[in-house]
Amino acid sequence: MSSGAPRGNGQIVRLSRGASLSDFADKIDANPGSLVQEMFNLGEMVTATQSCSDDTLLLLGEHLGFDVQIVSPEDEDRELLAQFNIDLDAAVDEDRLVSRPPVVTVMGHVDHGKTKLLDAIRKANVVEGEAGGITQHIGAYQVHVEHNDNERAITFIDTPGHEAFTAMRARGAQVTDIVILVVAADDGVMPQTIEALNHAKAADVPIVVAVNKIDKPEANPDKVRQQLTEYGLVAEEYGGDTMFVNVAAKPGIGIEDLLEAVLLTADASLELSAPIDGPAQGVAIEAHLDKGRGAVATVLVQKGTLRAGDSIVAGGAHGRVRAMLDENGKPVNEAGPARPVLVLGLTAVPGAGDTFLAAEDDRTVRQIAEQRQARRRAASFANSRGRATLETIMEQLKEGEKTSLNLVLKGDVSGSVEALEDALFKLDIPEEVQLRIIHRGVGAITESDVMLASASTEAVTIIGFNVRASNKVRETADREGVEIRYYTVIYQAIEEIDAALKGLLKPEYEEVELGSAEVREVFRSSKVGNIAGCIVRSGLIRRNAKARLLRDGAVVADNVTISSLKRFKDDATEVREGFECGLTLAGYNNLQVGDLIETFEMREKPR
Repeated sequence: MSSGAPRGNGQIVRLSRGASLSDFADKIDANPGSLVQEMFNLGEMVTATQSCSDDTLLLLGEHLGFDVQIVSPEDEDRELLAQFNIDLDAAVDEDRLVSRPPVVTVMGHVDHGKTKLLDAIRKANVVEGEAGGITQHIGAYQVHVEHNDNERAITFIDTPGHEAFTAMRARGAQVTDIVILVVAADDGVMPQTIEALNHAKAADVPIVVAVNKIDKPEANPDKVRQQLTEYGLVAEEYGGDTMFVNVAAKPGIGIEDLLEAVLLTADASLELSAPIDGPAQGVAIEAHLDKGRGAVATVLVQKGTLRAGDSIVAGGAHGRVRAMLDENGKPVNEAGPARPVLVLGLTAVPGAGDTFLAAEDDRTVRQIAEQRQARRRAASFANSRGRATLETIMEQLKEGEKTSLNLVLKGDVSGSVEALEDALFKLDIPEEVQLRIIHRGVGAITESDVMLASASTEAVTIIGFNVRASNKVRETADREGVEIRYYTVIYQAIEEIDAALKGLLKPEYEEVELGSAEVREVFRSSKVGNIAGCIVRSGLIRRNAKARLLRDGAVVADNVTISSLKRFKDDATEVREGFECGLTLAGYNNLQVGDLIETFEMREKPR
């Protein structure tokens, strides 16, 4: 025990992910140097301030007799907020609660008319601006409806329908009270319909089914009702408890019935209430970098009231609410529960799905954001820096033979970048090719992205999703030899990157047998050496084809070439089964009667 590190008797030490030896030393009142010495004795070189992986911290704890517990990011965040006397899960007094509008997410298969339905509800047109008519961002809107002589509000979240956005869609379902499942009456239940259904069930939210496109001649709404009973959604008219509404979004049929079904479902199965007073809390649904306005986030308030001028923190971003806008771009002074607003004034772009909260002053939100950023950095450092063992060195040597596709991802909104990254890592990539994402970010492609790509030892491609590079940046990229590719539709990006990964694979060849011939006679020629008089037994014999010579079943000569081939006195390119021919082998002269010549060619194997 020369190192002087204290020994624990199983006492618990709570450490955050990516903690350093100095952090550990603080918790057990030890000198960081003594822990560095202990790690050295355990055969690991770790400095006092370096982020350690979970395994390293657990190993050291076990060695010193401490029960090390790695705190989960969620618990960490709660502990961090507790330092500032903020409790997200605090119970709310009954008398502070007021009823709030339901938050509805529209889900369903791609092209079944989700955005058209929202258009009909909002009487505005979003589809025209979408690339290929595909929704690529989450938008949030509030509409007002007459119901039982009262004006009621409903908040809609429009999630993209493509499966690449599963990550975003799953988040959309977390803030949702009710899901409208859109199914086209002429198309029926499709794979993404089931996927959306599973997300809604996992989030445990009631579902209202909108059977769309009933105005089409081939529409069969009853078939949709029947198909969905297999997945546990039984229509009320069949004795179930799910409301099915027939709608046609383009002509605007059944829209009022659908909104009424949503409000009836909300009143029947949900008690929607939230405190309207107190600091605001909620979720950042979407965020992007605007050229003129900086970081812009779409937030959904869940508790309290958000006012212009409040200090807020969302994930690792913080700032003061400079302005709030509604879905039509009009300024709003305050936003209560279930109200989606566009917030300007954040210092950075929060991630889609980050929780946000308003605090007393700028200093508090800045400290929370900085500590969150530091923790994220430490955790990612610890994960990226594995310790060098013999296996990892062998792996790296092996990886030298691998080819890798290195990407920098830039997109217009954080949800798109995350969804694209998520979809890329789900690609079926062969082992000998690696996909590395060096950097991802929100906003236009900048010179620093190009310099990052050019500084890498391997080639790096920059992917711009709905963003462009300026002329100056393009010139830099040309000068540095960095490729920039632009995409506006997510499938296209995924397909092309998948093709590029497959293109990096070295071609595989397989041997395909062409034919075989038996030597019947050997003619000696002073000019060309020995000529084999043969009969073709199977397939065909082709001039310049690769061949091997077998004698009594054993290979005598491998990888020789048929240098000349004749039928009688005429040169031939190929001779088929059952015919006789004369041939000579390049590089082999010792032919005997009874030898068998097999010919083959190498063909590239399709992957």
